Amino acid sequence: MGELLLDEHVKKGRGDRTAIHYLDKTFSYSWLMENANRAANAFEYLGLEIENRFMILLHDSPEFVASFLAGLRMGAVPVLVNTMLTPDDYRFMLDDSRSKILVTNAELCEKVRHIRDHVHYLKHIVLVPRENEDISKLCDHSDVHLWNNLLAPAKKTHDVARTYKNDVALWLYSSGTTGKPKGTVHLHHDILTTTDIFAKPILNIGEESRCLSASKLFFAYGLGNGLTFPLRWGGSTILYPDRPTPDAMFRCIEHYRPTHFFGVPTLFAAMLASKDAPKNDVSSLEYVVSAGEALQPAIFERWKETFNQEIVEGIGSTELLHIFISNRKGEARAGSSGKVVPGYEAEIVDDNGNEVPEGTVGNLLVKGESMAVLYWGRHKKSAKVMLGEWLATGDMYLRDKDGYYYYQGRSDDMLKVGGIWVSPVEVENAILELPEVFECAVVGKPDKDGLVKPKAFVVLRTGRKGDEELTKKIQEHIRKQLAPYKYPRWVEYLPELPKTTTGKIQRHKLRLI
Repeated sequence: MGELLLDEHVKKGRGDRTAIHYLDKTFSYSWLMENANRAANAFEYLGLEIENRFMILLHDSPEFVASFLAGLRMGAVPVLVNTMLTPDDYRFMLDDSRSKILVTNAELCEKVRHIRDHVHYLKHIVLVPRENEDISKLCDHSDVHLWNNLLAPAKKTHDVARTYKNDVALWLYSSGTTGKPKGTVHLHHDILTTTDIFAKPILNIGEESRCLSASKLFFAYGLGNGLTFPLRWGGSTILYPDRPTPDAMFRCIEHYRPTHFFGVPTLFAAMLASKDAPKNDVSSLEYVVSAGEALQPAIFERWKETFNQEIVEGIGSTELLHIFISNRKGEARAGSSGKVVPGYEAEIVDDNGNEVPEGTVGNLLVKGESMAVLYWGRHKKSAKVMLGEWLATGDMYLRDKDGYYYYQGRSDDMLKVGGIWVSPVEVENAILELPEVFECAVVGKPDKDGLVKPKAFVVLRTGRKGDEELTKKIQEHIRKQLAPYKYPRWVEYLPELPKTTTGKIQRHKLRLI
């Protein structure tokens, strides 16, 4: 796989083309190939061998990309982990993956120092310092190596390991919001599937493409957006190491002029709500892509009205590495995740596994060549979710007569009110139509008789006040727009909604309020 992302471009005379834009610097394909080779040789010097795991705990950077590609070249397995977790999370993941090497930076190394003596397999830490950063206190142990010092004497060539399409390529850890994180194991051909049946045919990524992803490289979504998609097709990636705030993303778009911008619904909502949003120049964008959580129709429509651009929404998962159902540019429908990406198959089934008719809500199953082989060390969970060739996504969907799929919520988020299923997403979308509302989430709450009824948690726009009058307005709006039994019996106003590090609303926390 590493050959397709680097060697092919250099062999075809594209070595001088820009592969990475980072902090006003550019890095060519030749630079990236040389540094991936040096890193591979350096990792081997530290004892890393084919099929060994090593952990990458880095902010988006050229060193992240070089480390990842070094692993693919030498047949080792990069384990990508979230930079926003706790020391205990890292302790668990280091031991669970048995990673021999950790590639990290000074800020994140501080977290690891506290658990260094409590992990069993880690042998070396490779430290990537930022410019003019004082790292002296972190280099007090013989197993800590500076990136530049380690790579400088290493050879700039490295033979590509004899790996095959069914060899393990990488691990991605889930965010672990409902228990310990799960190591999701992917093969080399999973990467090729996503680049060849989605990135090129659906998003038209090619040599002239510049990709900017708000989602970070350690997420499956971000890894495709910001690394494998552009590099597979000879384009370039724009890496932003810090938090992707609305202002930061607008600045990046105006400065770097990306052709493809990948975000999540909460970011698009925040960008639209930011001061002077319409004055920002986003005219370079040919594709604006949303995934990670369902995009509310109100956000889709506001973005289109503000910037005269469609947001191409899709649904993907860590288990399938990227998007498998997607809208197409020029054919996007508000509130829909789109149609099945050719090369994947999808079914909507009832709780007994029987396919349901069009327009009926059911459990979404997906089949495709990019599906992970297992959750590491979780054979029961793997068997429950990975049903032979099919993946049980845990999402509830319905499909219309035109083949468009509509998200109805997670299977454990669905509400049964008066014996009838209610989609919280449907109620949320209706509430978001009100101009006072910025964000909302709907969960089930037992009434005094123990019967479950909808409860809405609402975040208001700046300057708006939550009071009894607004609550009545919200309830009456739902009664008019939807079936009366779907209206929220309670409305609670919050300054913000609890979210995971991926931006997904944590409804299980709201149920405890």
